[in-house]
Amino acid sequence: MLLNRITKEGTIDEPTGKPDPEFTLPSTVHWMHALRLFVEDVQLNFAAGEAFYASQSHERLTPQVENTVLEQLFLSLHHFSALQQLRGSQKAADAARIGIITWYHGIVNAANAMVAAQSSRYAGTKAASAILWDREIALGGLAMAPFSWRVSSLVENTYKSEIDRYKGDSQGKLRAKPRDGSEARGAIAEYLSGSAAWYADYAKNEIMKTPEFVALGVENFRTKQARELRDANLSKQCIGFVHEASRYCGKASEREALFLAYGSSSETHLSGFAENLSRVLGAFLAMAGAFSKQKLGRGLWSEFVADVDAKGAFSARASQVWGN
Repeated sequence: MLLNRITKEGTIDEPTGKPDPEFTLPSTVHWMHALRLFVEDVQLNFAAGEAFYASQSHERLTPQVENTVLEQLFLSLHHFSALQQLRGSQKAADAARIGIITWYHGIVNAANAMVAAQSSRYAGTKAASAILWDREIALGGLAMAPFSWRVSSLVENTYKSEIDRYKGDSQGKLRAKPRDGSEARGAIAEYLSGSAAWYADYAKNEIMKTPEFVALGVENFRTKQARELRDANLSKQCIGFVHEASRYCGKASEREALFLAYGSSSETHLSGFAENLSRVLGAFLAMAGAFSKQKLGRGLWSEFVADVDAKGAFSARASQVWGN
């Protein structure tokens, strides 16, 4: 009954009906599984991060900036600890939705720490966090793959060619569960492509509301002038991993009730999902910690890790994530 009402009759925000969860759930699960396979395949951990960021110099940061970096890392570690505990849920569906939300906030906190360490800036909103991390970290080559993957434009021809380079000769597809690091590459590329298309559609709707578009007296982008206006705007917009994480969380926390929690196949699809969320956040957090250590200096970093291990009230230990 609920499935038919929501997918066929629709809701206020989607009056033509929401997607069938049978088709949307697998890609949600497969992306996270692909990310896990990728980071395990390349052994993305704190030691790898230290090697990657070895050329980064210790910065003279104000105490307020240092404290922001430490605060955001501590918040992310707390989210990581929660995900580790969710792995023990008897029903995977019980933990799936809150797991995604927890995972996303952990990603944003770790991203905020990297931005503060790099440019002494702090984003006041989640949307700003995605933009700042992409511009300050990913664009500058300061993120490790696969978190470094991004598109420099929302013009379709541009972002598709960039995604093809990431995918390489991988035969992996988002609709099928990847089996190894090679297939994971293809699935991750497909999710980035879908995210770019999603953000491009949103941007197009916003362009159609502008005085410049209204002045053209058209209803779509079929005319040359309308396409030029569209592409001029889309070429200025770019997205990276934190944008993808935001889209991922929005689907779970705001838009669709059924796809994580309805139907007899949900438990099968969600098997191991909490573990995947935990491993991927752990890898991102290891990367953020390695970068922050270089910027803060070894002395302050060692003091921070020791203090968290001694006084942290949650289960995860700082040395567990940020140890060699």
